[in-house]
Amino acid sequence: MALKEQISDDLKSAMRESDSVRRDTLRSLLTAINNTEVARVNVKDESATRQPLADADILDVFQKQAKQRRESIVEYEKAKRSDLVEREQAELKIIEAYLPQQLSRDEIATEVKTVIAETGATGPSDKNKVMPAIMAKLKGRADGRLINEVVTELLTG
Repeated sequence: MALKEQISDDLKSAMRESDSVRRDTLRSLLTAINNTEVARVNVKDESATRQPLADADILDVFQKQAKQRRESIVEYEKAKRSDLVEREQAELKIIEAYLPQQLSRDEIATEVKTVIAETGATGPSDKNKVMPAIMAKLKGRADGRLINEVVTELLTG
């Protein structure tokens, strides 16, 4: 079953169960998917039709949505809005259920060490060699900010 169909089915079950947080989160995910599909249509080509996203592209959309929730949580915590923090955390948990398992800091460090050895990086000035390679290798499996921290740490230490 395609990921978009799974989200639609899960939305129907959330509606049947009267789970408002899950329902609203899944609706926002479907809206984000649809918006991305519409944005990819070539407006100049009159015969262009909307093409459904592949599962990999849908996972990219989910990553962006998860990142938005994480950023919102930080901002709401600064504003001492615990009610909104709790809602965003609940939404994030729902989104993360559809994402691949995220790597731990130790697993990221192991991968970064491999890429550092492959690229021959020796110090902080070689970060621009390491980052593109490691980001491509870990795409969707680790947060970019965490990868950046590990690369910086390993190249300076």
